[in-house]
Amino acid sequence: MKKSAILPYLFVVMLSSSCAQTADKSNNLPESIDFTVVPVVDNIQNPWGMAFLPNGTILISEKSGKLIHFHDGNRIEISHDLPLYVRGQGGFLDIELHPDYPKNGWIYFSYSSTEGKEKGGNTAIIRAKIDNNKLIDRQLLYKALPNTTKGHHFGSRLEFDKDGYLYFSVGDRGNRDVNPQNIKRDGGKIYRIHDDGSIPNDNPFVNESGAKTAIYSYGHRNPQGMTMHPITGAIWEHEHGPRGGDEINIIRKGKNFGWPVITYGINYSGTKITDEKSRPGMEQPVYQWTPSIAPSGMTFVNSDKYPDWQGNLLVGSLAFQYLERLVITDGQVSYREKLLDGLGRVRNVRQGPDGFIYVGIEGKGIVRLEPK
Repeated sequence: MKKSAILPYLFVVMLSSSCAQTADKSNNLPESIDFTVVPVVDNIQNPWGMAFLPNGTILISEKSGKLIHFHDGNRIEISHDLPLYVRGQGGFLDIELHPDYPKNGWIYFSYSSTEGKEKGGNTAIIRAKIDNNKLIDRQLLYKALPNTTKGHHFGSRLEFDKDGYLYFSVGDRGNRDVNPQNIKRDGGKIYRIHDDGSIPNDNPFVNESGAKTAIYSYGHRNPQGMTMHPITGAIWEHEHGPRGGDEINIIRKGKNFGWPVITYGINYSGTKITDEKSRPGMEQPVYQWTPSIAPSGMTFVNSDKYPDWQGNLLVGSLAFQYLERLVITDGQVSYREKLLDGLGRVRNVRQGPDGFIYVGIEGKGIVRLEPK
């Protein structure tokens, strides 16, 4: 799959709580939507994870370690004793409900964990239930090894597919020259497991001696966005590049996505990482951002609340503090639009069961986009 060209933005100006300006139809640009930004939950420092319960309430993870149940305007803190490693990008991270949650009550969490022999932490995946405002029946499903005292590149997004497999990401943990290209090591990977943590028999490396058999794809840097395409069922992810080269990828079984052998980015110092942007046997991104936007959170729009955004992809930008809307045409990004420009560092974006788009903004909280 060839890389899309870098496309110009339609800049959308924020005026008070009013948002998107209509695109210029004379240029045949996709039409935007006028909407109002409605505060839902305020005073959240870092709303990393969001999950919507069937009764209309919201579970929110704060990176600092809090798990908040937001119910009818009230915040209830869910107590837990998770062994969190809160440093840099690490802490309490993503949340995902089991597809059959109304029947079984399982909730899945990712966090940076101190569990293990070494100092520091690495990404852990658990499932648990909530009872009387406590996490109960906690089960560790996966713990990446080894721990390291580095505070970056934990990955940590969670997503179920249509067949009930759980996918999750673990970043390269700052060890790019060792982890991403080695299937015998954790880090720089997308993993696939059953809902109970067991390994699917058809995972790509189950018969490879010494391999981490939960690995589904490798050669990733720091994936902090993951979502299932509502029609194809494919798992899409985005990941932070270094200086430039943030990527959108469609995850495929056993594929090598190249980091750090190929990349569109450079070192933060301005020096080259590699001269190669492509190589046979390594996947090309659907799209790449240069300069980096620092992507976080990701969702497809398939709600009738936003008829002109059907099939569009929404991605948050931490670096430039906006929400990006990407139009996908024949599997490629054909158009980009800035939304919520300057409102704050967008940490997460999800489409709720009510069909509305919810956006988590650092230092502010969670807002809802309500079309006019």
